[in-house]
Amino acid sequence: MIPPPFDYHAPGSLEEALALLGRLDDPKVMSGGQSLLPMLKLRLASPANIVDISRIPGLDSITESGGFLRIGALVTETALEESAVVAERYPILLDTAKVIADPLVRNRATICGNVAHGDPANDHPATMIALMAEMVATGPDGERTIAVDDFFHGLFMTALTPGEILTEIRIPAPGGAPGGAAGGGAGGNGLRSPGEQSGGAYLKLERKVGDYAVAGAAVQLTLDRKGTVTRAGVGLTNLGFAPIRASGAEEVLTGARLVERGGFRGAIDKVRDAITKAPDDDEVIAAAAQAAADATDPVADRRGSVEYKRNMARVLTERAIRRALARATGHGGSGSHGGATGHSGAPNPPAGG
Repeated sequence: MIPPPFDYHAPGSLEEALALLGRLDDPKVMSGGQSLLPMLKLRLASPANIVDISRIPGLDSITESGGFLRIGALVTETALEESAVVAERYPILLDTAKVIADPLVRNRATICGNVAHGDPANDHPATMIALMAEMVATGPDGERTIAVDDFFHGLFMTALTPGEILTEIRIPAPGGAPGGAAGGGAGGNGLRSPGEQSGGAYLKLERKVGDYAVAGAAVQLTLDRKGTVTRAGVGLTNLGFAPIRASGAEEVLTGARLVERGGFRGAIDKVRDAITKAPDDDEVIAAAAQAAADATDPVADRRGSVEYKRNMARVLTERAIRRALARATGHGGSGSHGGATGHSGAPNPPAGG
């Protein structure tokens, strides 16, 4: 397939890129090109001008500072996979990067490009929702920060305005040690406070390795010393016309005690739960998974029927909750050392579904 004609521009600085976006007719920003180029070849996009920012220095860093993990506009999926800080402290990001396309694509594809594309079938948006990330957009009037819940507006639609570039993603730092074990925080904006535990996981069902998701679920949990969930983030992939925050699932999880305590205090907790008829862990997790499925609005296609996709949302959310919980309590390992991948073991859709 041959793309439609366009003029190509390769600015050497962010200022030059912003100037081009303000001056050119119908410009489109390209970083890695792994989302844009296929759309051009299929004639689903036909910009008059492409502004390639891949040569701009200083946009390819992954750093932790000020209570955030900061991912620059040109950080590739491969760089994310190879980052020690991501492997140690953000296994959900490693889960996500590993299941995107293939190594050839991941060498070029960028995390910011994956998010800025606004495709609900892309994997990172759900993870950013679960992590409660912030998007930093740079335009002619300077920088502005956009909460992830305000960023995705619909199919290929985001809060970025003409002339803006997504230059950074900021993820609240969890603090602590690998696998989510308790430790010192990384700042006041973290996913948890000192003494708490956190863990996350991303699971994706795909027809074949590297395919778009039939369904995907991202879960990030924060627990206090008693094992009570103090914060929950649940994002869903390719189950609607925009990435979905499963607020109902988050509400079910928040306040639930999912880790039993031992000793005398644990015995008291069990007696109290029996008297109050509090739901056990399995019931809470099942209810949260069903709430996630209820939040979906999938479309039937070759990947499955509406009913099948909703059921996969339920299954994947339940598995992601359990993996996030295991990581938070130190029993699940990190994304690289725990032996877990982002692929689910869910069955493939029936033929013709």
